[in-house]
Amino acid sequence: MKIAFLIIDMQKLFLDDSVDKRQIESACEYINYVSNILRKTGHPVVHIQDMEGRQHDLNPEVRNIIPQIAVEPDDLRVEKEYSNAFWQTNLEQLLRDRGVKFVVTAGFSAEYCVTFTTNGAAERGFPVAILQKGFLSQDPDAVRSVYRDRQVVSYSAIEFMAKACQGLS
Repeated sequence: MKIAFLIIDMQKLFLDDSVDKRQIESACEYINYVSNILRKTGHPVVHIQDMEGRQHDLNPEVRNIIPQIAVEPDDLRVEKEYSNAFWQTNLEQLLRDRGVKFVVTAGFSAEYCVTFTTNGAAERGFPVAILQKGFLSQDPDAVRSVYRDRQVVSYSAIEFMAKACQGLS
């Protein structure tokens, strides 16, 4: 069984001035830890970048992934125009081609792109959970809502699953 890790919209444009730096550092620590576990055990890590309206950007640099997120050469990338990263992208096919059976989401923003992409995975038949402490929002109520209303998975559970699945794909 393959586990895919979708890291959503961890871009300068969204995070530079809108979220507390300590929250960003904490979320990045969890995201990077899980990314490393999954890479080492042969599971795909996918960086999803919002490109909506990019033709209007005066500085395209703001669309880059923040430097606190580790991006490796073998990581996959998907550009999206909508809140749901599955909508009008190749993400579903990319996951199916790699035999993905479980999806973990993380990133920004809890109430929009993380939730909508999580819903998109479920709508396409993927069991899915959001990484505990691996998602952000400008609104603390949105974070509490995700913990209350969504499936959340800890890094230690992902580590166990990834190692248990190693070599079984």
